[in-house]
Amino acid sequence: MMENKVFLSFAFYSTVLIVKMYVVAIITGQVRLRNKAFANPEDALRNGGLQYYRQDPDVERCRRAHRNDMENIFPFLFLGAIYSLLEPSPAVARLHFFVFCVGRVVHTLAYLLRLRAPTRSVAYSVAQLPCFSMALQILLAAAPYW
Repeated sequence: MMENKVFLSFAFYSTVLIVKMYVVAIITGQVRLRNKAFANPEDALRNGGLQYYRQDPDVERCRRAHRNDMENIFPFLFLGAIYSLLEPSPAVARLHFFVFCVGRVVHTLAYLLRLRAPTRSVAYSVAQLPCFSMALQILLAAAPYW
């Protein structure tokens, strides 16, 4: 498997995306601490009292960014892994993985930095293109065995 250039490219971009998700989780925790907005009463009690057991718009924005990552990166991990087994052109596969990765990074930056619309929507849409392409290629390859 480590000789498969497509899979190695997929592994690289997938790892970048997973690290990005960890960074968003850390940012969410830091925003919770800074804004004193805790999701659990025991955390609020430890950090000043039950009045901090509350929601905060900044924390919710971070959580939405993280949830959106899970809704999009997890399917990419499945599609990319299966797509890698189809022996596509390494350059084309790398382009698929790169476009998705850049789209997701821009999407997260647009979400967290509140960049002007339609930056986030465009980033989301661009990142979906390689996923649709990979899904279509997987379906076409698997159709004879249906």
